[in-house]
Amino acid sequence: MRLLTVPNWSFGRNSLLLREFQQVLEQNDVRVHYCQGDVDHNRTVCAFSGEPVALEASLLALCALAFDSIDLNRHVGVHPRIGALDVCPIVPLSDSESDFFHANALAERVAASIAGRYGVPVFLYERSERGRHEADLPSLRKGGFGGLHGRLLRPDFGPSAAHPQLGVTVLGVRDFLVAANVDLDTEDLEFARRIAKQIREMRREGDTRFLGVRALGFPLASRKLVQVSMNVTLPDITPIDPILEWILDHAADARIRVANTELVGVIRDIDVPTASRLPIREQQIVETG
Repeated sequence: MRLLTVPNWSFGRNSLLLREFQQVLEQNDVRVHYCQGDVDHNRTVCAFSGEPVALEASLLALCALAFDSIDLNRHVGVHPRIGALDVCPIVPLSDSESDFFHANALAERVAASIAGRYGVPVFLYERSERGRHEADLPSLRKGGFGGLHGRLLRPDFGPSAAHPQLGVTVLGVRDFLVAANVDLDTEDLEFARRIAKQIREMRREGDTRFLGVRALGFPLASRKLVQVSMNVTLPDITPIDPILEWILDHAADARIRVANTELVGVIRDIDVPTASRLPIREQQIVETG
C-alpha cells in the first residue's frame, strides 16, 4: 500500500542541503516525484510516495539533516512559515478506510518521533486533528514564527513552547490538493495581491471557478517578477485551467506578460486533462484509486 507525503521545509538557498536531501531520497525505497527549492520563498518542497515504513524512514532522515542546518531566527523569505519542517501532509492514494488508517498511524508515529527526538511541538491538522485546536493550515500558521515566542501552546505532541530555532511542525493526513504558481513579468506586487484577493473573495462568494482556492501574492525579487501562488484544495470540483485562464486574462487586460506557470509538487492523473496550462513532468503525476 503506497502513501504520498509532501513535506515543506524552511530552506531554499542551501544547495548543499538540497543535494543531501536528494541523495537520501535516492537511497531509500521511495518514488521521488519532486524535490526543489525556491530562493525567494526560501522554501523546499519534496514529494515522494511509497510504503509507510519507507516514508517514515525517509522523513526522519530528512529531519536529521534539516534540523541541524535551519535556524528560523535567521530565516528570510516571502513564504509564511512557523517551522523548519513547516508542514508535512500525508496523503492517501485511495479513498479506502484502510489507507486512511495507515496514513494516520504514520502521521502520528512521525509526529511523536519529531517531538520526542528534537523537542519540536507538533500540531496534527486536517483529517488527523483531534479537536484540540484549529484544523486548517492558515489558522495554525497565523502570526508566523515570530508570533510563537512567549506563547503557551497546546500541541498534540511535544512541549508547550516553540523550539527556539525550529519552531513548530504542522503534520497530518489531508486530501489531495494542487499547488500552482503564476509568475507575472512585473514588479508591481500590489497587482499580484489584488488578483489573489479577488480570488479569495470570489471563493467566499461561492463562485464555482474558485471553490477551495487559497491564493497569495508574493514578490520574486531575484527574478524581478511577482507571483500569484495558489493551493487548489478541492480539485475534484475545481479544475485548474479556468483559474489560470482568469489570471491570464486579467494580466493581459493590464498589459502584463505571464512569465511562467508552475506546478509545485504533484498532481493526480485524473486532474491532468483539466490542467493543460501547467507544465507537468511525468514524475509529478501520481496515480490514484
